[in-house]
Amino acid sequence: MTSAVRTEGLTKSYGHAVALEDLDLEIPAGVIFGYLGPNGAGKTTTIRLLMGMIRPARGRVEVLGLPVPEKRNEVHRRVGYLPGDFVAYGDMTGEEYLRFLARLRGGIDWSEVDALSKRFELDLDERIASLSHGNRQKVGLVQAFMHRPELLVLDEPTSGLDPLMQREFLALLDEVRAEGRTVLLSSHILAEVEEAADHVGILRRGRLVMVESVSALTARAIRRIELSFGEIPDVETLRTLRGVNEVRMVGNTAHLVVEGTTEELFRVAAPFGIQSVVTHEADLEEIFLDYYAGDSR
Repeated sequence: MTSAVRTEGLTKSYGHAVALEDLDLEIPAGVIFGYLGPNGAGKTTTIRLLMGMIRPARGRVEVLGLPVPEKRNEVHRRVGYLPGDFVAYGDMTGEEYLRFLARLRGGIDWSEVDALSKRFELDLDERIASLSHGNRQKVGLVQAFMHRPELLVLDEPTSGLDPLMQREFLALLDEVRAEGRTVLLSSHILAEVEEAADHVGILRRGRLVMVESVSALTARAIRRIELSFGEIPDVETLRTLRGVNEVRMVGNTAHLVVEGTTEELFRVAAPFGIQSVVTHEADLEEIFLDYYAGDSR
């Protein structure tokens, strides 16, 4: 098996509203895949279809090589799932709840629960109803990771976590990837996705508009560069260079907007005596917003 997730023509409607349309998505095994889009774009609908919680209007779903929803129960045993609206039985303690889930999954190594609870500073003796939102989210994370699943499907996993616990979560994702396991990470925290993910997909109004590696996206992203020169260069020459979209001179400093590689820019600019370079690298948030710029207009 080379794909952890595969969908073909996946479509779901609620009445006359199309939530997801003709989704063709393939997530290779062993990667962290960031799934992006604003509220209403279709992220949670996709995840519920993958988990067999709802049925598609049309299209096919395979998770870990298994057809969904036909093999939903087996998928649930092999996948760690954290929904965006995670809830648990409030009258149980954390330990009681996790042991209950462990029995449903056919038993687990409880040392995994102990290690995860210690890592996330979670007291399993407390009743879930008495926990803060952040600590309830930790229970959700532990139940998703505790059986060492082949695939993790995580919807807004760091909701309510403080920055230290967010860092711990990202470290855990690194370990999961190093072990060859797969993660589908849906999050509105773009910096988190940028740091964790190998590939990202962007949904727009129920359609997948882009799938790309994070490195390839940032390599061709638009960035802003300030070059200060000892000798003022020919501005028109700079404007004609490949990838240079804009040049503005202020004194001996060129303010440039560059798309993609800067190799030619620095080769041509070097003879003019570059004294300093300040770069403003594009991040995933800028790239994401570019795909949604049309909506705001």
